[in-house]
Amino acid sequence: MHRPFRLVDVFGQGVFTGNPLAVVAKADDLDTDSMQQITRWLNLSETAFLLRPTNLEADYRVRIFTLEREMPFAGHPTLGSCHAWLAGGGQPKDSTRIIQECGVGLISVRSTSDSLVFAAPPLIRFGPVDEGKLIEVAKILRINREMIVDAQWVDNGPGWVAVMLASAEAVLRLEPVRSHHQRIDIGVVGAHDPCAEAAFEIRALFSDHHGNLVEDPVTGSLNASVAQWLFSTGRVDNAYVAAQGTRVGRDGRILIDRDKTGQIWVGGQTRTMFSGQTEAW
Repeated sequence: MHRPFRLVDVFGQGVFTGNPLAVVAKADDLDTDSMQQITRWLNLSETAFLLRPTNLEADYRVRIFTLEREMPFAGHPTLGSCHAWLAGGGQPKDSTRIIQECGVGLISVRSTSDSLVFAAPPLIRFGPVDEGKLIEVAKILRINREMIVDAQWVDNGPGWVAVMLASAEAVLRLEPVRSHHQRIDIGVVGAHDPCAEAAFEIRALFSDHHGNLVEDPVTGSLNASVAQWLFSTGRVDNAYVAAQGTRVGRDGRILIDRDKTGQIWVGGQTRTMFSGQTEAW
């Protein structure tokens, strides 16, 4: 059968400046192996597949794949999938929010005048990072251990360990190793000067299915969990903007806010860059 297909740019300030996502709709008849094969062939960091929901509260269901595995949750695929679902004529049950069903459960998404925002899901692993892991991370980043001023497990699905450096400049100067002997997902954060347009610089490094260390252009899941860390430690107490993708030639901007209930919202711009349909397969 033919399926609607979109390539969506997520979190970019302008065209082709964010993180691309392939979205395949009407994917209910595709099995897991087929979805993984399609994802590897497209060779983007993630591909999302839209399906009918199994939860009555949800508007749609999404399965998210990297080149290596299926993810229970990821941020830029959440916003990109919601964009594709709406662009394809999706009508939410509730006019104030869209409900996505994915591996971690139900995710609320809201549409603003110029962006989509999702509710950060609860962390499934959090707390201090042991010294052995910090030494390992420092070696991967090729810095002295003393340059890590704080660290936290901030796993909301992908497996992130986050480390804080003294400044955004220190984050941008990093020249990490190109491979690592075991899987790891590292988020690095550093504050910009108070007068800067963005409050923090973020970099996301993860192992691909060949053991290479790859930098993700813009990462919603990491920004969601880092925001939870920053708010909980009192480093921020209001809405802020994070920059990501600078070292890989992108211009990502992630909008972070916290509502009166304490729920953190993560947003950014989304754009369809290419659309059409698949051939019959």
